[in-house]
Amino acid sequence: MSYLGLDKEKTGKTVDELNVLLADYHLYYQKLRNFHWNVIGKNFFDLHEKFEELYNDAKVKVDEIAERILTLRYEPTSNLSEYLKASSLEESKSDLSDYEMIETLLKDHGLLLKQMRSVVEVADKANDEGTIDLIGAYIRELEKTSWMLDAWKMKTTDTHKSI
Repeated sequence: MSYLGLDKEKTGKTVDELNVLLADYHLYYQKLRNFHWNVIGKNFFDLHEKFEELYNDAKVKVDEIAERILTLRYEPTSNLSEYLKASSLEESKSDLSDYEMIETLLKDHGLLLKQMRSVVEVADKANDEGTIDLIGAYIRELEKTSWMLDAWKMKTTDTHKSI
């Protein structure tokens, strides 16, 4: 790891946080697949497509997080049983309404953002700009996605109220 110029002990703490984020993203990805397959109702076409877009994005992030861990010369967690133990996200039922699906995703976004900020905080202490840059972009993207999903669930009569 000397080629990166990073402290091995500090980087290990960053990797611990990245592995939690990796677990979170695996559960998030599967939840999006679940919702994509099981959404019904008037919003089917819009949400079916949106959930596919989101799970494709999550799949890319899973790979990028694992590759960042490998770049730091550690091994990414790769077992589903370990993901279930490490993640702060929970599995979801398949029979939720479209509104409940969006509410569930917004709750998960809050947990993902919290973990991302934890990664950035620990990476900052390790002077790990590569991880900070990667996760900082994820934060910006997820905040925007959260805003859009939140706007979707608002009633049109709510739009003129103060946010």
